[in-house]
Amino acid sequence: MHDINTFEAHFTLMNPSVKIFAGNGSQALAEKIAQRFGAPIGKINIQKFSDGEFQPIFLESIRGDYVFLVQSTYAPSDNLMELLMMIDAAKRASAYKIIAVVPYYGFARQDRKDKPRVAIGAKLIATLLEAAGANRVITMDLHAAQIQGFFDIPVDNVYGTKVMRDDIQKLNSDKHLVVSPDVGGVVRSRALAKVLGLSDLAIIDKRRDEANKSEVMNVIGEVKGKECIIVDDIADTAGTLCNAAEALKEQGALKVYAYIVHPV
Repeated sequence: MHDINTFEAHFTLMNPSVKIFAGNGSQALAEKIAQRFGAPIGKINIQKFSDGEFQPIFLESIRGDYVFLVQSTYAPSDNLMELLMMIDAAKRASAYKIIAVVPYYGFARQDRKDKPRVAIGAKLIATLLEAAGANRVITMDLHAAQIQGFFDIPVDNVYGTKVMRDDIQKLNSDKHLVVSPDVGGVVRSRALAKVLGLSDLAIIDKRRDEANKSEVMNVIGEVKGKECIIVDDIADTAGTLCNAAEALKEQGALKVYAYIVHPV
């Protein structure tokens, strides 16, 4: 005769509780989130082998729990693979819901086929996260908002606009002008200008012939006598920022500030 207690333990769903775990790429942030939430960060061990292989192991029960996995997917690609394996491990450990918290969504600049024979990396990452078993994704300032449409699960794209606004207001100036570093960043820049109560906006018209190299072509808008605030989502070489700052100063800008969400 089968032991009914054994089956009851497997099929009875406990009241879901929230548990927060960190990957190696976002340990400090996850600890701050857990502290603000008021719960200890979950215990997980990412075991590494000599050939570079690794295996995440949850060191506590997560059966029937809401499991938040905090991990950005910036380089190296181990961070992405680590997140995918954490999701898979949580799914196999019978987590109730698995929420991937991806502050920096890597490969987001590959959001369309802009030249022949290229991958659409942002779509591939979305497919991988879903296939691994994520029930929801929380990310921040996606490079392109349409990436949310690559998913068939809920995606929360949160913004750093309020943090920027609070810091800019401390500068206490009436000469501020928000500047978009390119045409693609106009929506983001306009949102910041709106919360700052600014009606005008300037745009840098640039051309990029190859990755990590940009050339400023023109400044659209009146920047003379203004304290310009460039807002961008990603900076890696900062070449665009430097070129934009030089162009703005040449056009008579008094000062140039830069606010970057993901300084990768």
